[in-house]
Amino acid sequence: MSIAIVWFRRDLRLTDHPALQAALSAGHQVIPVYIHSPDEEKPWQPGGASRWWLHRSLQALSADLQQRGSRLILRQGCALEQLRQIARETGASEIHWNRLYEPAVIARDTQIKSALRDEGLQVESHSGNVMFEPWTVKSGAGTPFRVFTPFWKHCLTRLDEIPRPIPAPASLKPMTEWPPSDTLESLALNPSIRWDQGLERLWTPGESAAFERLERFLDQDAGHYREQRDRPDLPATSRLGPALHFGEISARQVLTAGRSALASAPAGDSAGIESFIRELGWREFAIHVLYAFPHTPESPLDARFKHLAWASDPAILDAWKRGQTGIPLVDAGMRQLWHTGWMHNRVRMVVGSFLTKNLGQHWLEGARWFYDTLVDADLAANTLGWQWTAGCGADAAPYYRIFNPILQSERFDPGRAYIRRWVPEISRLPDAWIHKPYDAPANVLSASGVVLGRDYPRPIVDLSASRDRALAAYEPVKAAKNAEAAK
Repeated sequence: MSIAIVWFRRDLRLTDHPALQAALSAGHQVIPVYIHSPDEEKPWQPGGASRWWLHRSLQALSADLQQRGSRLILRQGCALEQLRQIARETGASEIHWNRLYEPAVIARDTQIKSALRDEGLQVESHSGNVMFEPWTVKSGAGTPFRVFTPFWKHCLTRLDEIPRPIPAPASLKPMTEWPPSDTLESLALNPSIRWDQGLERLWTPGESAAFERLERFLDQDAGHYREQRDRPDLPATSRLGPALHFGEISARQVLTAGRSALASAPAGDSAGIESFIRELGWREFAIHVLYAFPHTPESPLDARFKHLAWASDPAILDAWKRGQTGIPLVDAGMRQLWHTGWMHNRVRMVVGSFLTKNLGQHWLEGARWFYDTLVDADLAANTLGWQWTAGCGADAAPYYRIFNPILQSERFDPGRAYIRRWVPEISRLPDAWIHKPYDAPANVLSASGVVLGRDYPRPIVDLSASRDRALAAYEPVKAAKNAEAAK
């Protein structure tokens, strides 16, 4: 019987897996393979939190394959050499995979496809990670979209084109002899110093857990998503980011489930579910922008920002990373990130604005830290988010938009539960002062057991003065924009 290799990458599932389905439909015995080759993703190699998730996701996929009479073959090193070797070891005649869209991965995959085809293998890539291939979505002028709203309006007119998700195979034809496999432990994905207890408590990686999380969200929270999605004190979001990044669930599965829920939802819940589906559009838009503008992980999309003068202060940057800035909402978000590998999206915008505008640090510093510490670290989304915050990317926030973390926390953490959870040293402060303990009267601080500078840091920057400095620093960009508009 003919044999096909299915190369799993960030599609660690069996449902809606076009590469797997293509191999099975052709009647092949299938060898599922995962190759750990982080060096081939430079300079954006997976961070510590991503590796933690990957270890457990591979465990779950391996178990799912075993239940169907198959197994997952693990290899390390050069992907081309490993695929070539497995094909020689097994006599495989075909190799299938689902496409990814990061610049380094595209270049690597193009080389692999060309080399293996030259050697007589049939090699096919498939669309399994997006709703629309990025090159198929164009503006009326035939150019890539740079603004989300017209992009999403275009996509909405084409949702019925998207194929329905492919069911998972009930079983897989077993091999009589399997090629050698490395052990999961040999990939060294787990941290050597166990800092991951918070991640263990919060997350359950794997395909079945991802689908359960989606079903639970649609049943319990999606109807309220629109009005509650900005509240970090509430469990009001789906937290499907890491599952989507690692492909434990596909965008098509989420879209199909969301549209089904929308069709049967009470009238009052429709807006919430539509808002949730729109977030799939933002994921798609991020991939679209990265594909069209592959330089953006390192350089601003808006070239006028290339010469913006950024500050460089390692001590300031370290205080931001550790959640020791003296600004409670910022510190709460950074501590949530470190302990759980995740941060609420509203807070991501606030801490990003604080880093780039109040502290004047380069957006790349924040992008690199997020990429190392987020379990849902995704190059497309991370790049889009940080360039949006800094004002230099697609659909970016205006340069003069600077989030006030005090106003943001008062509005979106009205019960002070989020700050009290993540900044416990000031939790006894009255509601009136917990957003800004540095303004609290001495007797209030004393009664709450808080000594600023000892129990909790004083602010490392004055919010008002730093806002003025940021606006002044952006003046050259503003002047360039005005000059360009006047042409």
